[in-house]
Amino acid sequence: MAAKISGYDAKQRRISTQALLQQIYRSLEQGETEFEVTSSGHHNIGGPLWTEDGRPLKFRVKNPGQRVGSFGLEGTEIVVEGSAPADAGWLNAGAELTILGDGGDTTAHCAASGKIYVAGRVGTRSGSLMKHDPAYDVPEFWILKNTGSFSFEFMGGGIGVVCGYGREELPSILGDRSCMGMVGGTIYVRGPVDGLSDDVWVLSLDDGDQAFLKENMPIFLGKIGRPQLEKELTDFSEWQKIVAKTYEERNIRSRTTLREFRTQKWVGDGGVFADVVKDDYAHVAGLVNAGADRIKIPHWQDKRFGAPCQVACPSNIPTQDRINLLRQGKFEEALELVLKYSPFPASVCGEVCPNLCMDACSRRYIDKPVAMKELGRLSRNVAAPELKAETGKQVAVIGGGPGGLAAAWQLRLLGHGVTVYEADEEVGGKLRQVIPTDRLPADSLESEIQRIKDVGITVKNKTKVDAALFANIEKESDAVVIASGAHNPVVIPFPGHELMTKGLDFLKAVNAGKKPKVGKRVIVIGAGNAGMDVCLGAYAMGAEKVLCIDIQRPAAYKHEIDCVKALGGEIRWPVFTEKVTAEGLLTKDGEMIEADEVIIAIGERPDLSYVPREWLTDRGMMDVDAC
Repeated sequence: MAAKISGYDAKQRRISTQALLQQIYRSLEQGETEFEVTSSGHHNIGGPLWTEDGRPLKFRVKNPGQRVGSFGLEGTEIVVEGSAPADAGWLNAGAELTILGDGGDTTAHCAASGKIYVAGRVGTRSGSLMKHDPAYDVPEFWILKNTGSFSFEFMGGGIGVVCGYGREELPSILGDRSCMGMVGGTIYVRGPVDGLSDDVWVLSLDDGDQAFLKENMPIFLGKIGRPQLEKELTDFSEWQKIVAKTYEERNIRSRTTLREFRTQKWVGDGGVFADVVKDDYAHVAGLVNAGADRIKIPHWQDKRFGAPCQVACPSNIPTQDRINLLRQGKFEEALELVLKYSPFPASVCGEVCPNLCMDACSRRYIDKPVAMKELGRLSRNVAAPELKAETGKQVAVIGGGPGGLAAAWQLRLLGHGVTVYEADEEVGGKLRQVIPTDRLPADSLESEIQRIKDVGITVKNKTKVDAALFANIEKESDAVVIASGAHNPVVIPFPGHELMTKGLDFLKAVNAGKKPKVGKRVIVIGAGNAGMDVCLGAYAMGAEKVLCIDIQRPAAYKHEIDCVKALGGEIRWPVFTEKVTAEGLLTKDGEMIEADEVIIAIGERPDLSYVPREWLTDRGMMDVDAC
C-alpha cells in the first residue's frame, strides 16, 4: 500500500513545500518505498532520496511544482500524472522520470544519468547541459512531440530522442537556435528541423542508431501509454540524428600564407611582436628562444633531410630508390619496389593521386618533374613481391576500400593470414563506387584488385559486419583492422537542407550507371576534391551550368579545379548559405542563386555501430588510446 502524501492540511489549505517533503521523509524512515503525492505546486518532489537497503523508491505525483525529480538517484521511479512545470529532471543522477503530459522549460537540464520520458512536448532550453560520465549509464531524454527553442544547448553528452509526433506541421520540432554550443551527445529527431546552431551536423541514421531506437522505442511508448504508435515511429526513413562538430571541424579556417602569418600574427598590427618591431626578420629571430631554452621535447628533422618526393608522398614511397634502380638497368626491381609500399601503383599513383611527389620533385628546377603517373602505370601488371614465411596469425580487416585493402596487402606480405569483410558486392570502396571511370579506368582497378586476391587474401563480399559478427570476428582473429571507411554524408542543418542531394549518394548513383537527373543549373556546396568530382558528375549528367561554393579557400587540388573550370564551372568563396529553397540557394548576403539542384559534398563520417561502445568516444569516434 503506497503512503498517501497530501499537499493540503485538514482544512484543505495548501501547506508549504518543506512540510510536504517532511511527510515523505518521515514515511521513508518508517520503511515506506511507494508514495502517492497529491501536490499543489510543491517543489523538489522525488529526489534525492534512497533506502539504506537499496530498495527502489516509487512516486506517483499529481500537480507537482518546479524541479520534480531533480537530483533523482538510481533506483527512484517517478510518474507525473499530467504535466510538469520547469526544471523537471533537473540534474537527474539516475532516476527514471515519466511525465504523462507536457514538460516545462529546462526539462532534463544538466541531466547526467537516468531516463526521462515525456508524453507531450517540452519547453525552451530543455536538454541543455546534458552530460555523460563514462563511469555511469548514458542519460536518455525521450519526447513524444517537440521541444521549445534553445533546447540541447551546450549539450556535452547523453542521448535525446524527439519523435515529432503530431507536430509535423511545425517548421522545426526543435524550435529555433537549438543545439547552440553543443559539444557531445546524440539527438535523434523525426520531422523537420530548422534554425539549428552551426556547431552541429545533421546525419542519416546508421545501423547502430536504428537498432537503438528499435530496441528502446517500445519501452518509451509503454511508459507513456502509447504502444500503438510503435509502427509509425519506427519508420526510420523519417529520422535523422544530430551530432556535435569536433573542435577541429568548428575551427576550420583557410590555411594562412607565410606572409599573412608574418604580417598579421608575428609582427605588424596585432602581431605577437607588434609592440617591439614592425617588420624586421633579424630582430624577431633574436627574440625567439633557441638552443637549451627551447621546450625539452623531441624535435624531429627527418623530413628536412629526406628525399623531397618521399617526404611528400602519403605512402612514403621512396621514388628516389626507384630512379636509382632504373639508372642501373634494374627495371623489374624498380617497378616491383613500389608494391612494397602500396598495392595500387597504377590505380592511385598512376590515375587519381594528385602526385604531391611531383610538386616536390627536385628535377623540376632543371626541366620537369619525374613522370610519376606513367611510372605508376608501368607497375600495373607486375607480380607481387615474395611473401615472408607464414606466421600462423590470422588478421581480419573490416572494409574492402583502399585503406582496408592496403592494410590487408601489407599484412599478407608479412606472412599473416588475412580475411577482408566487405559490405558491398565487390571490394574497392570509393575507388570503385565514387571515382568517375574517366579518371580511374575500371580495368586498371580490376587488375590491381586481382593481384591483391592472388597473394592469398580471403575476401568476403556482401558481408556487412554488425555487432554480433564483429564480436565473433574479434574472438576468432589474432588482430582486427577497422577500415570500414566513411560513407555517412555530413549535412549542414540550415533551413531547407532536406531539399539537397548528398554528394556521396550522387556520385555512387553516377558510377552505378543510374544517370540521376540534375537539371540545367546545379550548385555544389563544398569545394574539396569530392566537390570537384560532383561538379564533373553533374556535367556528365547533362548540367549546363555548375557553381561550386565554399566558406573557405577551396581545398581541392589545382588540377581538379582546372578540370571543372575547363568545362565552364565556376568556383566562389567565401559564400555562406542562409537557406535552400525550391528556387535555389539564398546566401547570408541576401543573394538568391537560382538552381534546379543543390548537392552538398562537405565530407562523410564513418559508421562504427558494430564496434563495442566502450571503444568509442562520446562523439561516436574511435577512442584509439583505449583499443
